[in-house]
Amino acid sequence: MTSPILLAIDQGTTSSRAIVYDAATFQALASAQQDIEQHYPHDGWVEHEPEDIWYSVARTVREALAKAGRDGRDVHALGITNQRETLIAWDHSTGRPVHRAIVWQDRRTTDFCRQHAADQAFLSAKTGLVLDPYFSATKMHWLLHTQPKIQAMAERGDVKFGTVDAFLIARLTGGAKHLTDTTNASRTLLFNIHTRQWDDDLLRYFGVPRASLPEVQPSVADFGTTRGLDFLPDGIPIRGVAGDQQAALFGQGCFGPGEGKCTYGTGAFYLLHTGTAAIVSQHKLLTTMAAMTTATPQYALEGAVFIAGAAVQWLRDGLGLFPAAADVERLAKESNQAEAVTFVPGLVGLGAPHWVPEARGVLFGLTRATTAADLCRAALEGVAFQVADLIDAADNDLAASGQQPPLPALKVDGGMARNDYFLQLQADILGRPVVRALEPESTALGAAFLAAIGVGIADERRLAALVAKSQRFEPQWPAAERARKLATWRKAVATVVRFYSAMS
Repeated sequence: MTSPILLAIDQGTTSSRAIVYDAATFQALASAQQDIEQHYPHDGWVEHEPEDIWYSVARTVREALAKAGRDGRDVHALGITNQRETLIAWDHSTGRPVHRAIVWQDRRTTDFCRQHAADQAFLSAKTGLVLDPYFSATKMHWLLHTQPKIQAMAERGDVKFGTVDAFLIARLTGGAKHLTDTTNASRTLLFNIHTRQWDDDLLRYFGVPRASLPEVQPSVADFGTTRGLDFLPDGIPIRGVAGDQQAALFGQGCFGPGEGKCTYGTGAFYLLHTGTAAIVSQHKLLTTMAAMTTATPQYALEGAVFIAGAAVQWLRDGLGLFPAAADVERLAKESNQAEAVTFVPGLVGLGAPHWVPEARGVLFGLTRATTAADLCRAALEGVAFQVADLIDAADNDLAASGQQPPLPALKVDGGMARNDYFLQLQADILGRPVVRALEPESTALGAAFLAAIGVGIADERRLAALVAKSQRFEPQWPAAERARKLATWRKAVATVVRFYSAMS
């Protein structure tokens, strides 16, 4: 008899992936990936064609199953994880998109956010977020106030809004379900994270009709079953859904308070699980929902570094220092430690805990002896120092809330987590261990974990045992060296913040 399998759909900003897992061992049997085209119609605008997203999902699912030599009838459950905050609008009756997807990176609502900056406290108290174009509600407001067709559809109750997960659920279920989960809802600026409901005050503020929004469920729930597809049979249960960073937190086995992870992609995202406590950050971190396997609320503190892997890409493509991203590790090892070069990688601004969007990247300490290897080391250090700032901010928030102890070790995944030199550097800068997951694709694995819980074939205890095996990097710097380098970094960041803040 053929053993059952789990299917995870991981729909990201630049590509869609499908991974087939053995339902008993959670071993990845096969995967497929397809890039999706980015559209930049105006300066600061970033869009996707929703149909491109859908076709890429269909193609990768079909290809992953073929590579695994399995049939869709073997799929025991399906999990979805997705790029967060990206907004899709579609016609309720036809299911057809009525506008390109507005991507989380899109900045077209910057003026709206500036004009309403005085309302920040009101919005943060309900949502745990900041008023920024990043989040979905500002995109809905823009569509409803600049697109007469969509405005008229909304007045008739014919338009549906959703993040990518909701769009995929609608398509996978043949239009039968309009659902999202709490992690995605908590990134919209419309969801009250304390009541865990769409908030009437926020809906009025942004002018969004409640009828256009999906019903919100925990991350483990009944999200319907597949229907009317040419690449999967009818009846496959969709039982796990979470935004990409919360899925990665779950996939790393961070199921309870005090556990945290950092995913290193284009940027770096640090999430610290805070259990049932929605801690209000005093250090400019976001309060967000963690994946919920039951009706009991789960929360996290989140901080984002805008430039992580993108710093390596800049060295490779912008400066031409090496041909392949993996070469950065070799060059960094060759650097002269006496060359005290500090790089603040604010190439697209500084994120948490500084939030200076006007900032730009700055190199300190250049001499005629500075080499490409020194720049590589400085870039890796700059990413690691930024993550250390996030963790320090979260530690301070925990202490202020009375929750103890601080993060004992940092779990990591993503592209830069393959770099041993970088992870040792991260451990040295943090002064605490860094733990690399054996499964590098923690985001998709988290979606599979949630789906498995949803159909009753796994629980958190079993899953924790599965992810317990990992590689640890212990800190090696003496305390005095760490303190000296942190002081230099913080002086450099303060200089950049002062310089660019004065220009804004």
